[in-house]
Amino acid sequence: MKKFKIRKVLDGLTAASSSSSATAQPGAPRENDVVQETLQSEHFQLCKTVRHGFPYQPSSMAFDPVQKILAIGTQTGAMRLFGRAGVECYCQHESGAAVIQLQFLINEGALVSALADDSIHLWNLRQKIPAILHSLKFSRERITYVHLPFQSKWLYIGTERGNIHIVNVESFTLSGYVIMWNKAIELSTKTHPGPVVHISDNPMDEGKLLIGFECGVVVMWDLKCKKADYRYNYDEAIHSVAWHHEGKQFVCSHSDGTLTTWNIRAPAKPAQIITPHGKQPKDGKKPEPCKPILKVEYKTTRAGDPFMVLSGGLSYDTVGRRACLTVMHGKSTAVLEMDYPIVDFLTLCETPYPNDFQEPYAVVVLLEKDLVVIDLGQIGYPIFENPYPLTIHESPVTCCEYYADCPAELIPALYSVGSRQKRQGYSKKEWPVSGGNWGQGTQSYPEIIITGHADGSVKFWDGSALMLQVLYKLKTAKVFERTRGKEEKPSTDIVEEDPFAIQTLSWCPESRILSVAGVSAHVIVYRFSKQEVTTEVVQLLEVRMQGEFSDGDSPDPGGEQTPTLPTPAASSSPQEGELPTQPSTGSNSSDGPRDNIPCLQVRSSPLKQSPGYQVELVTQLVWVSGEPPQPITSLAINSSYGLVVFGNSNGLAVVDYLQKTLLLNMGTSELYSPSDPYQRQPRSPRKQRQPSGALCDSNDGPNPSEDRCKSPTSAKMSRKISSSDHEERSRRWHSIKCKKPLCSVNEGKKETERSQKGGISRTLSNYISYAKDNSFTRSRSSSVTSIDRESREAISAFHFCESFPRKNDSLVSPCLLVGTTQGAVMMVALSLPPGGDQRLQQPVGISSCGTMASLKGAILTMALLDATGALLPPSYESWYDPNASDEDKEKTRRRRPASPPSSQEGQDSQFAVLCSEKQAKVLAMPSQTRIYKHNITESSFVLRTDVVQMAGTYCIACFCANGHIMTLSLPSLRPLLDVNYLPLTDMRIARTFGFSNLGQALYLTSATEIQRITYSQETCDNLQEMLSELFTPVETPEAPNRGFFKGLFGGGAQSLDREDLFGETAAGKASRSLAQHIPGPGNMECMKGAASGVVGDLARARIALDERGQKLGELEERTAAMMSSAESFSKHAHVMMLKYKDKKWYQL
Repeated sequence: MKKFKIRKVLDGLTAASSSSSATAQPGAPRENDVVQETLQSEHFQLCKTVRHGFPYQPSSMAFDPVQKILAIGTQTGAMRLFGRAGVECYCQHESGAAVIQLQFLINEGALVSALADDSIHLWNLRQKIPAILHSLKFSRERITYVHLPFQSKWLYIGTERGNIHIVNVESFTLSGYVIMWNKAIELSTKTHPGPVVHISDNPMDEGKLLIGFECGVVVMWDLKCKKADYRYNYDEAIHSVAWHHEGKQFVCSHSDGTLTTWNIRAPAKPAQIITPHGKQPKDGKKPEPCKPILKVEYKTTRAGDPFMVLSGGLSYDTVGRRACLTVMHGKSTAVLEMDYPIVDFLTLCETPYPNDFQEPYAVVVLLEKDLVVIDLGQIGYPIFENPYPLTIHESPVTCCEYYADCPAELIPALYSVGSRQKRQGYSKKEWPVSGGNWGQGTQSYPEIIITGHADGSVKFWDGSALMLQVLYKLKTAKVFERTRGKEEKPSTDIVEEDPFAIQTLSWCPESRILSVAGVSAHVIVYRFSKQEVTTEVVQLLEVRMQGEFSDGDSPDPGGEQTPTLPTPAASSSPQEGELPTQPSTGSNSSDGPRDNIPCLQVRSSPLKQSPGYQVELVTQLVWVSGEPPQPITSLAINSSYGLVVFGNSNGLAVVDYLQKTLLLNMGTSELYSPSDPYQRQPRSPRKQRQPSGALCDSNDGPNPSEDRCKSPTSAKMSRKISSSDHEERSRRWHSIKCKKPLCSVNEGKKETERSQKGGISRTLSNYISYAKDNSFTRSRSSSVTSIDRESREAISAFHFCESFPRKNDSLVSPCLLVGTTQGAVMMVALSLPPGGDQRLQQPVGISSCGTMASLKGAILTMALLDATGALLPPSYESWYDPNASDEDKEKTRRRRPASPPSSQEGQDSQFAVLCSEKQAKVLAMPSQTRIYKHNITESSFVLRTDVVQMAGTYCIACFCANGHIMTLSLPSLRPLLDVNYLPLTDMRIARTFGFSNLGQALYLTSATEIQRITYSQETCDNLQEMLSELFTPVETPEAPNRGFFKGLFGGGAQSLDREDLFGETAAGKASRSLAQHIPGPGNMECMKGAASGVVGDLARARIALDERGQKLGELEERTAAMMSSAESFSKHAHVMMLKYKDKKWYQL
């Protein structure tokens, strides 16, 4: 396991550090005197733990039939080893060269890997983290094929030049015995036979080696006599060779789609030539050539016909047909179509001995993006249900969230509804790859990983105890219509091929309420229910968020004027034309711009919703005067308040998902109060005839332009709100400091509240932070210039909390913290009606309280701590089943936790933690005094940061674009960890990296794999015990019985003393310039040094004792069996002697 050297930071260095300051305001108490911080640098260490998912770009495969372990090599030099469900291991070759072949030392806990850089490596699998013991780097010849006979220590290596070298796997030294290509082929042959494509020994005679050359020549080489016994010639190139277990026949697959069967003593011509997928001409001519058969395996059974399994060989007229695996058994031929191209396949057999009946029971097929195991023992060849988490990439991952230490009942609840989604028709047998043992870790807290995908699906995974298992899959695309009409086709230009892709998500584990935002500017709120329900009409809310107007529009001298925010580069997209004053259902005509049209059409037919997550409300942003809606950059939901809030580069919107109403639709710049110290210089106001969407006082009097900001309501809006409701709600919004009309929802009208975009420049780092995928950040309209797109101040973060809305308030109340891409943090106060029926009838009041603080870079995360430094999480409502009876709801439904204590006059009782791309600040509340500040990075920027729990307290964890992972103490912001871990090489990492509690983190390391890491010293110390174990002591099956007559007359398998043949005494030394031996780090000394923690040492000692005891027990059992057998033989011999004692020879 790779350990990272960390830069320890002395405690108390904060005050002296040039990059951080911890100065209190005059007269304010020193907060570090109040909060006793316990986290130290010694609590942190960074290391990788496990990797989940399908091996990225697989290239080779091997299987240990005794240990039941599967190994997969990749084109990037990685190796993944799989045992039973939950037993996985990841290894990496330092060179990064492709793994071209893998060979197990069967039942010995070792593996040989051959790489494309002409190196071979010996891996020790008897330790939990496999390590390389030896390496051999060839310098003059390229490796093309390797073969290790069962229970042999001599490895055959074929090269591109056609030569075969032999390596001792114990010492990893070359033998002087070499089979040269010019001695193997006939002397009369004038051309080079090509690379070695196959090596195998005769199952019945270890002294005979079968060598296949690419040109079509196969040679039977006598190892003792050092000469070729037979040569088999065929016109077509060879791809693979397979033996019959009796050693009298072998089969070759060729590039023209044919299979040739040869008798070893008849090299003149093949005994049989077949073309499995070729059309047989009636006139007896040769069949038409087919595609190459890349691999063939020939396996025999005692009771019936042999199996012949092959890949490729289809006829050339099957254009577009998917890759197939062909299984030939007797007279039947089954063609099994695969979803992806076949990389390799292996037939699993009952015996590891090649000279016995093979008895195949399954075929493991490695595809480019999947792993399939086929049951050969059942009719129809069904597949086994795969227990590994290999479907992460089923659709590309677009976002990822990690929740450690979740409520204990969550995983069983998700599993119960997810188990009903499983496919049927799998094989009834147990998964055949069943080796290894689970780890004995003490981590018992539940962990859930949520992945959002490009097809709109959301997957919930159980990530507890370093394992990964899919729990439940939610398909958000079911809410929308799949088929598009002619008039809707232009929308495909906007959302391209993934209109349902998940952009971001917000989840409340306690209430189980989920909110997802999609790339088509839609937000869906889901509730969790254990009962099936049919929704007749999907609840829909359409929101019109639009940008501000350019300076070219002269202000109207009449009416109220409110100063708005300028931009340094004040260019914005002009909106041409005025809004229609009469109701309409949106325009999409050819002679006018698209207007009031959402990107997706919500389903109009009844929606059957299975148990699990069921849609509560769909909110969609609509086109505005030919401009498509901007992508949603931030999202948050709170179950206690019943609110969901989302923002983009135009502003933010607050939706009450209980009442299904839009509460606030405001431009980013309008959140700044008029007297805001962070507000920029004023600029020309907009025309009065183009009112803003800010909330207003209901007593401002009639406004002739009020109707202009209203637009019709969608016909799909199932809940209608009366005019009296609107009047009652508008009276509640009395604290907004502006004089602009409110655009609310009326019966039969579509609500549209204007927003203006703040014109503040965005940095490149903002794009990396909020670009959910490269395909999702495309230009939305040609009328918007690139300068204008970068100048918008977008909403980047939200945080619901209970705090002091205004400076020096004495009472806490529900609040919403809003962070922007320009580093501004603003407070919005929420006024909630009482619970019960009143919550569903009375409106929620919202008022902007201005800016709290300003930081460098976009705001990434915000949190609140109490006076003791403990985290104040957002309030929540406990889960209840929305489809249960009212009585059951009341039993399970509980309101949010009580508010924290109020502040004494003149005394701060909370800390506000604010973190941006560049720096972190801690403010005392309610005075809003900055007490700590730390500049996280100057040359780079933070991609992801979270306030996480560690060792019973809290800290800030940061991941920077330059690859550094850092942690800061709270509230003093002391640096505790700084590790140069992983430079940002892929946008995928920035999009999916996430921290969680208890020192856990993860990211998507490739398109198909999740890498989990820990920054906890305790987890690193216990990692050895927590990891699964690959090698387990298993007795090798007995060799097949030769039988009485074969033993009497010399039949059966012939053994060979390879030591006498290949050893230095007989063969001499190999050329030193041919290959270089490199000792690996996996020797015993390095293993002991790399092992960390007393627990790991004890675990290894216990395992060693167990192995020793088990081996001694096996030895004792064998001794007893031999004594019993000897005693039985003695008795039978005595009986026979008595029987024939007095008889003459002619009486016998």
